[in-house]
Amino acid sequence: MTFIYIFLVGIGGFAGAIARFSISNALNKSEYSIPIGTLTVNLLGALLLGVITGLKSEEIALLFGTGFMGAFTTFSTFKFEAIKLHQKQKKSFAFYIIIPYGSGIVLAFLGYVIGKTFYRFFM
Repeated sequence: MTFIYIFLVGIGGFAGAIARFSISNALNKSEYSIPIGTLTVNLLGALLLGVITGLKSEEIALLFGTGFMGAFTTFSTFKFEAIKLHQKQKKSFAFYIIIPYGSGIVLAFLGYVIGKTFYRFFM
């Protein structure tokens, strides 16, 4: 049974890393004052992780929560980009810090409510 769990996390991580790279690469253009790709990935990740948590399934949590979301969202890149913004653009830095923390909590809760509702009706 442990091998299956490791496999689920690995497959999810593989897909999550590719998805993050693709989205970040497409959205992180120099025309934006903030790294919009990383912001998008992390906010979407907060919402989806809330949904996954609300579904109350160990297998779904391992595949999509630990695996996919673990590779999809990126706290270290977010912090690195925030430091770079702090050095160059103070106003963009403040916006970039406030939006993910404030919105991320709200989106995670909203996702949890969606997942819990889905679980009640369909599982």
